[in-house]
Amino acid sequence: MNSFRILLKKEARENIRNYKIVWIPIVFILFGILEPITNHFLPEIMKSVGNMPEGAEFIWPELQGEDIFISLLGQYQFIGLLVIILAFMGSISGERKSGTATLLYVRPISFWSYFLSKWIVINAIVLGSVWLGFMASWYYIEVLFNSVDVRHVLLFLTTYSLSILFVVTIVLVLSASLPTGAAAGVAIVITLVFQIIDSLLGRYWWISPWKLPLYAAQWFQGDINMQHFWLTISVTILLIIGLILFGITMSKHNSAKTTV
Repeated sequence: MNSFRILLKKEARENIRNYKIVWIPIVFILFGILEPITNHFLPEIMKSVGNMPEGAEFIWPELQGEDIFISLLGQYQFIGLLVIILAFMGSISGERKSGTATLLYVRPISFWSYFLSKWIVINAIVLGSVWLGFMASWYYIEVLFNSVDVRHVLLFLTTYSLSILFVVTIVLVLSASLPTGAAAGVAIVITLVFQIIDSLLGRYWWISPWKLPLYAAQWFQGDINMQHFWLTISVTILLIIGLILFGITMSKHNSAKTTV
């Protein structure tokens, strides 16, 4: 337990030192602020620079606050996930390559503590950033659009948070299993390409971790299928646990590949 606390402090200090604890929240907050502001002023921008024929009228759909939350989720599902992958793809593999891990492996540490300390700190940074981004967006939604039900927002964020936990776990497991470049490539395929496949063919299945963003959005629409939702939640949690166990195993297995 003492070594686990030490490793937690080490991970926290490292992410403070490399400013990830600063710039990652800033990225998510900026996108959170820009989404409602852009959607609010976009009709006026289009009218002023659209070069439309005289007498023509451009009808812009009237958006609600719930639509802005869903639109921002779409931004995070692409740009946000890329930020997560690029920021943490070398969390374990980078330490092996640089030789930093040698200083840890020569000590009597538990690979459970080693992997879980990274998992906890990274998730704290990422989930904190995502929530801050949505909270910043929520403020401008309330000012520029309409009031959104607090319960629906919290259910939306909680559901999407599990999706983020799943993605972070995949990235960290791949970093434990592969070199940094390969980990990034496979992570992009799994998180982004599979997401596209699910959006195109997902009508044939309803239980999948890639359905979590959809279920999160459905809290605003009121048509969520609770049976499919809870099965998806259960499957995702089991996959996260399985991936963590696999990541710990691969961390130990690949420790011999550490640069000395």
